[in-house]
Amino acid sequence: MRYFLELAYNGKAYHGWQIQPNAISVQEVIEKTLSTLLNETISIVGAGRTDAGVHAKHMFAHFETEAEFEVKDFIYKLNSFLPKDITIVDVFKVKPDAHARFHAISRAYLYRISLSKDVFNYDGSFYLKQDLDIGKMIEASKILLDYKNFQCFSKSNTDVNTYNCNIMRTELQLVNNELHFTIKADRFLRNMVRAIVGTLINVGLGKIEAEDLHTIIKSKNRSEAGFSVPAHGLYLTEVIYPDSIKLIHTER
Repeated sequence: MRYFLELAYNGKAYHGWQIQPNAISVQEVIEKTLSTLLNETISIVGAGRTDAGVHAKHMFAHFETEAEFEVKDFIYKLNSFLPKDITIVDVFKVKPDAHARFHAISRAYLYRISLSKDVFNYDGSFYLKQDLDIGKMIEASKILLDYKNFQCFSKSNTDVNTYNCNIMRTELQLVNNELHFTIKADRFLRNMVRAIVGTLINVGLGKIEAEDLHTIIKSKNRSEAGFSVPAHGLYLTEVIYPDSIKLIHTER
């Protein structure tokens, strides 16, 4: 049977989602835990590949097993074995060809910018000392909706077939003493969100104008866009799938 895991994690201690040599990853920790509990070698495929230090409030991965288990008990055991910074929210059966990465309809990310020094949240948001013109940043963020090719925000030397992404929504909100940037799209390029936020910050600081986004995007040149903001302020917050992938959904 093929199963989907719904999970969340704090990425501070990990070198990203994907397994890599000489560095601990979220995927590796979960695979080892599943393999121990199911007494067989388990491999998982995630909905995406978050970079080192990036968090996920809502993430999915799929795996296959011949073992039978009771879902509530299995979730409890998984969370007992996993470290405190990774949690399993749900496990449910899906169709044999359901794919955590390729069948996702959309993904959403949140980036948190702290506008005041917060000693209790310094590793959960990016503290920016300078004042920002949030109105201009909002204006610039809406320009993103007019384009499809976002090569200018992609990490260099990335092996992808296309730089096209369908951005469905952008939003900037003041939440207490934080500025929250939310972006939803069908797919994202590597480092894309962090580069977009860095560019919007440059607009907010008056280093560039909102209208300059048109020139930057059309250039398809990473060096024309802004700096990449730190990873610890970025959260994967939503991954959406069609209901048709589910075989049986067991309520906990």
